[in-house]
Amino acid sequence: MSKKRIVIVGSGPGGLAAGMILAKRGFSVTIVEKDDKIGGRTSEIKLGDYSFDTGPTFLHQKFTLDETFAEAGRNSSDYLDLVKLDPMTKLSWGDKTLETTYDQKRMAENIEASFPGHSEGYERFMKDHGEKLRRIYPVLQKPYHKLSAYCRSELLKVFPYIATNDTVVDVLDRYFPDDNLKLAFTFQSKYLGMSPWKCPALFTILSYTEYKYGIYHTTGGLCKIPEAMAKVFAEEGGELRLSTPVDQILFSGKSATGVKLTSGEEIKADHVIMNADYANAMHTVMNGFGKSKKKLEGKKYSCSTFMLYLGLDTLYEEEPHHHIMFADNYSKNIDEISGEKQVSDDMSMYIRNSSITDKTVAPEGHSQLYILVPTINCRHGHDWETTKAEYRNKILDRIEQRTSMKDLRSHIVEEKVYTPDTWRDSGIFMGATFNLAHTIDQMLYFRPHNKLKGFQNLFLVGGGTHPGSGLPTILESARISSNLICEEENVVSESVDLATSILAN
Repeated sequence: MSKKRIVIVGSGPGGLAAGMILAKRGFSVTIVEKDDKIGGRTSEIKLGDYSFDTGPTFLHQKFTLDETFAEAGRNSSDYLDLVKLDPMTKLSWGDKTLETTYDQKRMAENIEASFPGHSEGYERFMKDHGEKLRRIYPVLQKPYHKLSAYCRSELLKVFPYIATNDTVVDVLDRYFPDDNLKLAFTFQSKYLGMSPWKCPALFTILSYTEYKYGIYHTTGGLCKIPEAMAKVFAEEGGELRLSTPVDQILFSGKSATGVKLTSGEEIKADHVIMNADYANAMHTVMNGFGKSKKKLEGKKYSCSTFMLYLGLDTLYEEEPHHHIMFADNYSKNIDEISGEKQVSDDMSMYIRNSSITDKTVAPEGHSQLYILVPTINCRHGHDWETTKAEYRNKILDRIEQRTSMKDLRSHIVEEKVYTPDTWRDSGIFMGATFNLAHTIDQMLYFRPHNKLKGFQNLFLVGGGTHPGSGLPTILESARISSNLICEEENVVSESVDLATSILAN
């Protein structure tokens, strides 16, 4: 019997993860990618001799990556050099700083040094959230394309965490009376592109996961993760076609029969997986079966980001690997971003100085900086072309004023700027870098389904489907969709579970 054929649209980490899993399980898989490189928002940017991650810069929940490689019969350590960071991140509020670590004893000591008398709240938080994560994690591993999914026993156990109007900040109020210290446990909601004052309470598990299990740098950058998955995919006989944009998905009734490329070529398939940006794809390549742009605009979206990628002819060895500088008025900054109209002058920012850890991303004696500033998405049409130079200078002013990099401008030899418009023009709907917002009414069953509603054999992977954005959850979406296809084709595979024993400790 001939192999069942699968076409995957997009070579982001979700598409590549699904590709290598399904190829391992005996399917004939072709991945088509519109760009001339793999990775999507996890791809590499090259500026001269400097290498940058486009988007994600560190990995948390490493066990999900390990499980994904194990599903393809591989060990991630055979393909990637993952370095556990300690300390993890320097947090700054004006003159006050906190160095974070997964070492709970040292973290408590660091909190006491910067926020005397407040380590007790941290210790309670860590104790309480171990059980919370153990209950929630299995829920995020299951599909929700049927309402009957809400009858699962594991979901019923977590309803107190989900069926609540509480936000991340509401939960943290119970542990941290100091507003600045609270931010050390709320900034992780920005991984979802959301305000902690609006982000659902269940997402306090993000900061717990980080402080319990640590974060990892990938030597060469996180862009090496999709490169490693592409290598496994090729080893399993998968076909990867770059510079191959899709014009339309082909349908017979509500069954996807393949894809038509912009070149006119048609690739037939038994199943189609869409790893493109969900909202963008739904109004561009669905061949009359999608949704109007106007209807998609009615959904809630994450913030966007203003990015600086800087190649330097020096190395700031005294600066940390990761540094988050909070706005002086953080709640106002977040309100302006959430309001989608006002660009904050008092901005928060994230700086990655990975060259102090990783000597492969810049020439000897040189370094690169990755600077991310959360900002408004493109809903209301801010004129970034006119304002980007001024905003870039405001960011550099703040860095030079508040870090040891007083002469930063004089050392810039390579530079690239991304505005929200850049993200939008690359195919990200509304420039919303973190996809659809993770509000209660856009989660689980109410988020675009892994098996797209109304279609027999069209599946989604990536941040725009369940479980959501962020690299670990994107990998989980790939596993969910791959398993759904295998169930439909009666392909039996043994599930890999490394998490249960890890989360039990």
